[in-house]
Amino acid sequence: MISSYELSIDKLLIVEIGITPYGNLYHSDLPLALQEKYNGFLNHQFVEDYVDYVEFCFKTFGDRVKNWFTFNEPRIVAALGFDNGVIPPLRCSKEVGNCTAGNLAFEPYIVGHNLILSHAKVVKKYREKYQIYLQANQKGRIGILLDFNWCEPLTRSKIDNYAAQRARDFHVGWFLHPIRYGEYPRTMQEIVGERLPKFTEEEVKMVNGSFDYVGINQYTTRYISSPETPSNITSYQIDWNATFATTKNGVQIGLRANSGWLYIVPWGMYKAVTYVKERYGNLNIIISENGMDNPGNATLPNGLKDTTRIKFFKDYMTQLKKAIDEGANVTGYFAWSLVDNFEWSLGYTSRFGIIYVDYKNLKRYPKMSAYWFKQLLEKKQ
Repeated sequence: MISSYELSIDKLLIVEIGITPYGNLYHSDLPLALQEKYNGFLNHQFVEDYVDYVEFCFKTFGDRVKNWFTFNEPRIVAALGFDNGVIPPLRCSKEVGNCTAGNLAFEPYIVGHNLILSHAKVVKKYREKYQIYLQANQKGRIGILLDFNWCEPLTRSKIDNYAAQRARDFHVGWFLHPIRYGEYPRTMQEIVGERLPKFTEEEVKMVNGSFDYVGINQYTTRYISSPETPSNITSYQIDWNATFATTKNGVQIGLRANSGWLYIVPWGMYKAVTYVKERYGNLNIIISENGMDNPGNATLPNGLKDTTRIKFFKDYMTQLKKAIDEGANVTGYFAWSLVDNFEWSLGYTSRFGIIYVDYKNLKRYPKMSAYWFKQLLEKKQ
């Protein structure tokens, strides 16, 4: 496994290829042994074990990999794994699902807290021992990848605006607010109360400012409104006290892609990036995921003619450029994805790639969007 990564990194760095590697240290691949030994993310021991693992990566690959991300979408890990239990380790409470174990009122916040501490401790280790250090002096950068689907108020009413802000705080703010300001958003502190873990004074110092850049995974947008009736369930999602919608006055927010959650809403990119700029001090942003999917059963001829995807990228990048022109400090962009892949719970029923993969023989075929990207990069516009 190590030799495979070594080979991949070295090939990327060949002058003729000239691709800069970005190392994503965690992407939904917790070792089963840690889950079985001490319940994985729920146990603070994970923090120490994660630091050991990451330090090995710094030692082994850090002379060539100069850009790191500690976690990809930690909110998804905590919320979908421990609130509604739809991804491993499939924990929730009986009120919302058929899980064998879990406590959705507490566990998502415990997991989120341990992930934040793991991130911050790794950044501290990197800065003190590897980033600029007499022996290592790797001179790299490190950050984290956060999902952020823009939350737009359904109406101009105060209650819908408040609901949308709560949604943003519980969404991107859950992780971005602590690493930027050293504490959870005020709304989370007030609503979650004693269920929300606290940072010690020493941890506040460690967490605050623990990034060189922040990756934002931006795909879609939802309308947010204040719920008409309160819920009698206590959970992370219910704590938002917000209702989600994809239509307004009978009009859909955007064209739906293949995935049921992905509506194409380019203006959400502008609003999400501008929000991060204004609320978190114009930090260094990388758009770390952005893309749309087609059905997995698309034939090769149909799959290659992905004109909707080209329009998606063009429209989203136009909105991104608008945010940059207005001062957003965006320094990178990654499309999701280079190739069609096994797309989590959707498996092979969804194709996000700009390169078509024939799953029968694994042959690759560039789609029209791949050639569009090539032309875009050649023009540098």
